[in-house]
Amino acid sequence: MSDTSTFRPETWLESREPIFEGQRLSSHYLTMRDGIRLAVDIHLPGRQPSSDARLPVVAFFTPYYRRMKLKPATPDDTEDCPNIAVFRSLLLARGYALVAVDVRGSGASYGTRTGLRSPNEREDYLEVIDWISQQSWCSGAIGVTGISYLGAAADFTASWAHPAVKAIVPHSAVWDTWSNQLYPGGVMCRRLVKEYGRLMEALDDDAADERASFPYFRGDHFEGPAPVDEDTDGAMLAAALKEHVANFDMADFVHQLPYRDRALHTSPDFTSATISPYHYANRTADSQTAVYTISGWMDGHYSRGAALRFNWQRNPDKRLMLGAWDHGARTGSSPFRHDPAPQDKALAETLRFFDQHLMGLETGIGNEPPVHYYTVGEERWKSASEWPPAETTLNRLYFQPDHRLADTAPTAETAADRYVGDYRCGSGNQSRYNRLYAQNVERYYPDWHGRDERMLCYTTDRLESDMEVTGHPVVRLFLESDTEDCALFVYLEDIDEQGQASYVTEGVFRALHRRLSSGPDNIPSLGPDHSFNECDARYLIPGERSEIAFDLLPISWLFKAGHRLRVAIALADNDHFSRIPDGVVPTITIGRQAAHASHIELPMMARR
Repeated sequence: MSDTSTFRPETWLESREPIFEGQRLSSHYLTMRDGIRLAVDIHLPGRQPSSDARLPVVAFFTPYYRRMKLKPATPDDTEDCPNIAVFRSLLLARGYALVAVDVRGSGASYGTRTGLRSPNEREDYLEVIDWISQQSWCSGAIGVTGISYLGAAADFTASWAHPAVKAIVPHSAVWDTWSNQLYPGGVMCRRLVKEYGRLMEALDDDAADERASFPYFRGDHFEGPAPVDEDTDGAMLAAALKEHVANFDMADFVHQLPYRDRALHTSPDFTSATISPYHYANRTADSQTAVYTISGWMDGHYSRGAALRFNWQRNPDKRLMLGAWDHGARTGSSPFRHDPAPQDKALAETLRFFDQHLMGLETGIGNEPPVHYYTVGEERWKSASEWPPAETTLNRLYFQPDHRLADTAPTAETAADRYVGDYRCGSGNQSRYNRLYAQNVERYYPDWHGRDERMLCYTTDRLESDMEVTGHPVVRLFLESDTEDCALFVYLEDIDEQGQASYVTEGVFRALHRRLSSGPDNIPSLGPDHSFNECDARYLIPGERSEIAFDLLPISWLFKAGHRLRVAIALADNDHFSRIPDGVVPTITIGRQAAHASHIELPMMARR
């Protein structure tokens, strides 16, 4: 590990003064192999003083409208591309062309969406890339980027190993859709499924009133998706929107996939794997396409997906950045620092990466370690050659009598704590999940203190020195339950000198998935591996002890001397996740005897 507290990709951005003014915008339909027409916007820089050179191209595939139609008399400075505006402002003036596409069944594109990130849609990406590569304004070097859905589309595009796709930058994107988005730890993220489904229905049907309930898509001057240039009377847009009525229903779709290996009732080949980038990753694409993964500590469960993507990639130019921010780096997440522009660093790195791999400029990025991460509490950027950093050592803290947490292994032959679940437990509406369905969050977990009063807690004595946790903590529980299944929510907290609790990270896990399995060959494990397949599911036997081990979401956090560390265990997050079992509140017993010592394993970084 090396200190990069002076890590400033903004320096590169500052050296890359804009050289183009304005833009030349055109739009039209592209016809896919099955006759479906996709709406495409082409953004070219304003004319150069010298000539119109062939330009590197950055592509965006979005279900969130490539561009908005604006009402008459709208002010000239109204932003009509809120979905890609930050990238357009960054790239267009610095010599890139942009292509934005409404994915099939969305925006002004024809067709229907048969599922979340369907295989059919992935094939569209290849056709569009092939078309771009043949255009007179394309240099032959193409990148793909975007936030969330668009970031996953970048992965899917790279998986085709098209020779023109030189680099991608997935921001806040899933790697495993099932576990990073729909069923983290095997438990349905119920509120996300509901609210995201409501958002997509509002967009696909162009339901203005419903769309306006989501801040990103609310605007006095917005009038739905923009038609293409040839659609002068809006008839083509109306016809496309009519086809969207058949789009899949998010809740119905997700309820068909309670296990990772389940398929849709209507399509046995349509599983959670086919909607996940990892399923298509291959050595050809991995070795050909440079990938810069960008995520943040409060980025839902996508931060774990970011770590998985980075470890999976074979390309020597792969990179990873994990910041103190949320989904899309729109809000800083450190409770110790107000960051008014967290996205600046992520965008600057995006430009630098594309400049290196699409423009062929020497940016110096290759001389830096491939991993940059931010330590909360220390408020400092650091770097490493791998993730998790090789310098971490694992330190066990055991559950002790009187709800203490200490590094001394228990010696009692019989010892346990009984906890009656409380379905009122929740993580609130300013959590890592709320941003995922397009809601604004200005501060993360400001109301966390006191929530653990309904949970089973274990707390250390005051720390004698600073302690840095960097990586993926692992909790191992020896558990008995009076029900055949339950959902476990384990939180790591920082307790300051005044006793105020701050949320650090969490893990969620459904008990029936506790059976361990081997992970992918040659992929560094982030914690205990579970298949989440139906064939490996095992219900609990009430009253019988089971060992359950799972990792918490990644974090880098400095616990200060004088603070205490707490582990809090709940059986529900009623604000976000489905109850397991529904209608029955479990009672569990956590073993803490010598032979079955429940504990948390913390990846510790030595302090210098």
